[in-house]
Amino acid sequence: MKKSILILVAIFLFIGCKRETSTSTDTTSVSENNSTPTDQDIIDAYTYLYARYLVIQQENHDINVEKVGYNKIKYNPLGSAQFVNPNLDVAYLEAWIAVDAAHAVILNVPKIEGRYYTAQLLDGWGEVITNINERNYPKTPYGKFALVLKGTNPTIPADAVKIELPSEKVKMLARVELKGTPAVAKKLQEQFTFNVPDGIKIAPPIAIPEFTPKAPIGGEIFDKVEEVLKSYPDAMPKAKEYQAKAIAVSEYAKTGDKAKAYIDEVVKTKAIPAFLAGAKGFGTQKGGWSVSYVAGKFGDDIMARDIINYGGLWANTIQEAIYFVGLTDSNKEVLNGDKVYEIKFPKDQLPDLAVNAFWSVTLYSVPDYRVVDNKLKRYNLNNISDLKKNSDGSLSIWLASSLPKDAPQSNWLPTPAGKGFALTMRMYVSKKEVLDGKWFPAPIEQKK
Repeated sequence: MKKSILILVAIFLFIGCKRETSTSTDTTSVSENNSTPTDQDIIDAYTYLYARYLVIQQENHDINVEKVGYNKIKYNPLGSAQFVNPNLDVAYLEAWIAVDAAHAVILNVPKIEGRYYTAQLLDGWGEVITNINERNYPKTPYGKFALVLKGTNPTIPADAVKIELPSEKVKMLARVELKGTPAVAKKLQEQFTFNVPDGIKIAPPIAIPEFTPKAPIGGEIFDKVEEVLKSYPDAMPKAKEYQAKAIAVSEYAKTGDKAKAYIDEVVKTKAIPAFLAGAKGFGTQKGGWSVSYVAGKFGDDIMARDIINYGGLWANTIQEAIYFVGLTDSNKEVLNGDKVYEIKFPKDQLPDLAVNAFWSVTLYSVPDYRVVDNKLKRYNLNNISDLKKNSDGSLSIWLASSLPKDAPQSNWLPTPAGKGFALTMRMYVSKKEVLDGKWFPAPIEQKK
């Protein structure tokens, strides 16, 4: 998985700006010709395609740069803090899975009890297909799972659970909770395996122009519209409507250099700025925290799918994990390591009460989003951190470069002196009040 420094930070770095989306009323036409797309059609088509291009870019990186291959599991190192945006709560494994009409791939999931796990399958647009775990497969939470191209009937084991895939390729991310026993988690992690038959025909990733977060793809996004759209079906309800716009823009681009230049101008002066503005004010914001409730299943929100694929590709559904990101205090001032902050959860709003699995708060540097080195080697606090409650039953998490007066050391997350930092609060298998937005982390309060 590409370790972009913009993971999550890019989404929330400029919290507070008004969100702009492709629902703008700007419908200026290039000409009076009805076959000519309007500016808004170009913006909509670009916004729609961008999510797919981000996945194609990641596939190219994984296959052509990291050389991970298809149908091969990458077991990420446990507890490593050397990555961008590390999640120190789980053992990760990932893979690109490829099947064809004549062949299925068998995913073997070990028996896991008493700790969180999931094997998440995602499509070529960044939408979640399914999560294999005891919540979604209560009768068969482990064992053999036959991954089969939808509409085909290759030979599969009689005792395998059949899962139909929307296309020949999917991405898998699996997680196993460390839960204070990393050796056990590592053993379980390595028991996720594949049985891969010979002869699977695998198409290479689509070749696309290079682009970066600082320099997004421009009008050339319309050069291969038909190939890109045929490469993966889209579960979005309004996909056909947006695809028709993309095809129309592509056809217009073929009419000449003048048309191409105009499309590129609209993309660079309107579509990209609208996307970046949308990213700045994205999500629900309260008390210094921001969160999105549409990750993994985006409905018809093309802007949300773009932003989440851009900032944290392979996001899971909120039923599995919700991520609250903190970059400011409750007064919307950027977090600073020279200051002291308290996050005080009332006794009836403790995070333990809001999840069915586990939670954690991790502190990162900005803008590189790496853990902050400190003498305690403490990078996060969670439900197994032996935190001490206040006398009234509330729970305080303290953020400061040195231990605040009267704060228990067990509840202290060290911050970088003189530098900014960020927080991510992960909530796994959240309860209904969290999913409904009725529970929110306690505000990040600066102490005077």
